[in-house]
Amino acid sequence: MPKVMISIPAELLDHVDREAGMRGTTRRAFLQEPARRELGWPDPAKIDAALLRGRQALAGAGAFESAQLIRVERDDHDARDRRC
Repeated sequence: MPKVMISIPAELLDHVDREAGMRGTTRRAFLQEPARRELGWPDPAKIDAALLRGRQALAGAGAFESAQLIRVERDDHDARDRRC
């Protein structure tokens, strides 16, 4: 990741650091967020469209228990190993 050096007034930097600390984030992450938002990156419409596609793809899946699916897959894998 490239590094840049910028000048920020000390008082503004104090506010940035204080706010970043209150949000439990870093100065870097705090300053990156408004830059992304200003540039429209990532595009919220594209994110919403991707979420919609995912929901549509899973709509017919119905309810399932992930632990049971993992157990069946593991047992099938073990059975294949025993045949070899």
